[in-house]
Amino acid sequence: MNWDDLRFCVTLGREGTLAAAARRLGVDQTTVARRLRALEDSLGTPLFERNDGLWQPTAVGGRVLERAVRIEEDVAGIGRLAEAGAGTVGGVVRITAVSALIGDWLVPHLPGLYARYPELCVDLVASNDNLNVARREADIAIRLARPASGDFLIRKLADVGFALYGAARGDLPVSAGDWVAYNEDLEHTPEMQRLHAMRGGGRIRLRANSLRGLMQAVADGIGHGLLPCFLAEADVRLTRLSGPAPILSRELWMLIHPDARPVARVSATADWLVERFGEEAGRLAGTPAARP
Repeated sequence: MNWDDLRFCVTLGREGTLAAAARRLGVDQTTVARRLRALEDSLGTPLFERNDGLWQPTAVGGRVLERAVRIEEDVAGIGRLAEAGAGTVGGVVRITAVSALIGDWLVPHLPGLYARYPELCVDLVASNDNLNVARREADIAIRLARPASGDFLIRKLADVGFALYGAARGDLPVSAGDWVAYNEDLEHTPEMQRLHAMRGGGRIRLRANSLRGLMQAVADGIGHGLLPCFLAEADVRLTRLSGPAPILSRELWMLIHPDARPVARVSATADWLVERFGEEAGRLAGTPAARP
């Protein structure tokens, strides 16, 4: 059995289609299919069956995947042990967070990180998905919720405050019952639940998965919106309608795999993140401040 074939098996099990697995692995679909057949031939049993275009593991395939995932995580752990022994703050550190946090908070602060560690490179992944830090899809994950499970080192970074905002221009005809909101796939979030509790019989005039798009819509008078204070307060086109205290607060958490924490580049970046979030705790929490 070729141990590398297990990597193709795990990726297909995770992605569900040959096309998605091929994109993830950076190869073509034929290669994925060939490596799967080679693994099945060596084991003498089919590992997947195809139903409606999806590749689903057989009973044996499911058990093989469980073992293979553990092997994958162990291999990643060996790599981290080697990196931890080097002790040099350099190379690539991969951070995943929601897009608004990356574009409007992390990127403007990065010059300070580079000044401290000139040999460091940062790979930012804007995603709401839970990239698996155990599989090294990300070194550090920043999430707006404490994980309910998983083998992570976790640390609370800050509280993120939300408030009700409207257009600062007084000549825009905005009805008190008009709102902008996230798309329906984010209905489960605390922001959307709070918005629905406030809007009563009001109508949602715009839905979007872009926070910047929602802010623009509020500024243009399409409707009112529940927005993160650290972004909305910096936008002179918006005005806070709900008073000085935030009406919703969410916790921001940092997740790191235990094997990755001793790695110099990860440890240094994590410590830097703690410092930066601590320095701007008031802004993130929604504490009122004078606008520029």
